[in-house]
Amino acid sequence: MKKKIAFICVHNSCRSQIAEALGKHLRGDEFDFYSAGTETKLQINQDAVRLIKQLYGIDMELTQYSKTFDKIPTPDVAISMGCDVGCPFIGREFDDNWGLPDPTGKSDGEFIKVIEEIKKRIMQL
Repeated sequence: MKKKIAFICVHNSCRSQIAEALGKHLRGDEFDFYSAGTETKLQINQDAVRLIKQLYGIDMELTQYSKTFDKIPTPDVAISMGCDVGCPFIGREFDDNWGLPDPTGKSDGEFIKVIEEIKKRIMQL
């Protein structure tokens, strides 16, 4: 049985969604990947959607949506994407905090830096 890895952000709209998409794309044969938040947004960050589609050919809006932590299976590993806006409470300690800056509202270059860092860390799991 594959380990379940969950990426957690407050809003589950940007970094955690990118990590879920790249995790499934790059290592979905080894792990089950999920993302969630303590709050939700109406849609995934549109810059993230556009850049992941452009860079990897993945349409996150076809397979993913903003959801809360209680809507995913209990993970074996829970990773916080970064607590710059306060760490979400998920009822347990995080296994890791990747400490990534939120690129929302920033340039494509800043987004791509975060995307590449997420990719690197997924490959190290």
